[in-house]
Amino acid sequence: MAEQVQERTHATKPKWLRVKLPTGKKFKELRETVDNYKLNTICQSGSCPNMGECWGEGTATFMILGNVCTRSCGFCGVKTGRPLPVDWAEPEKVARSIKLMDIKHAVLTSVDRDDLKDMGSIIWAETVDAVRRISPGTTMETLIPDFQGIERHIDRLIAVQPEVISHNMETVRRLTREVRIQAKYDRSLGVLKYLKDKGQRRTKTGIMLGLGEDMDEVYQTIQDVHDAGVDVITIGQYLQPSKKHLPVKRFVTPEEFNDLKVFAESLKGFRHIESSPLVRSSYHAEKHIL
Repeated sequence: MAEQVQERTHATKPKWLRVKLPTGKKFKELRETVDNYKLNTICQSGSCPNMGECWGEGTATFMILGNVCTRSCGFCGVKTGRPLPVDWAEPEKVARSIKLMDIKHAVLTSVDRDDLKDMGSIIWAETVDAVRRISPGTTMETLIPDFQGIERHIDRLIAVQPEVISHNMETVRRLTREVRIQAKYDRSLGVLKYLKDKGQRRTKTGIMLGLGEDMDEVYQTIQDVHDAGVDVITIGQYLQPSKKHLPVKRFVTPEEFNDLKVFAESLKGFRHIESSPLVRSSYHAEKHIL
């Protein structure tokens, strides 16, 4: 039955989810650099539909702490299992890649590393410091895991002061256990609130639609992250990475995404709201520092 649902959703993907092939001088230059130096970006590995637009603006997303996650979220295409040992040279490698690619705004993200005592927070902080040193003109967003809500790990990120610290809610409260497995809705909300309470200048979160949520639940999630002091919210359509992942239950219309944006704007407090089918966490990330 699950395979039938998956086949049906793939066959009926609406026209508003079609994207143009990436073009433009800046995109071509970045693509050549990535290919020539065998650099890794989650833009490519995640098949992001906005890669051409973001690269054209000099923005790219890099994943640190390896490519194997200790969690097995139903929506995520990253491999799950036992990660390799930490590469302590990684911060320098990432910073040199950003410099080489002439990235204006870098988004850093990572797998969850629940296997480490520090949850990977030390490498996180060292990577931000390395980018500051090697590519001082580059601004940064750090899309962090929840670090199991342990404040001393979160504090390491706050201390190095990236322009934006982001942590994604991903879905509504009712579906969190199914979609995110080991994550907790209130813990993620707590991380976002803690960041703002500790003085982080800009905080951000993202949610996906089409996993079986009711629209009233989405409105409540927007209200919850607003009440946690979040500055930027992104809302986009979930697309199934493979047949092994959670199926798309529904394709949400552009009109519904616009209604959500109007509601978020009415709350007064969000600095940026991105809400449309093709929006991803790092969409327009370079604008979210302003």
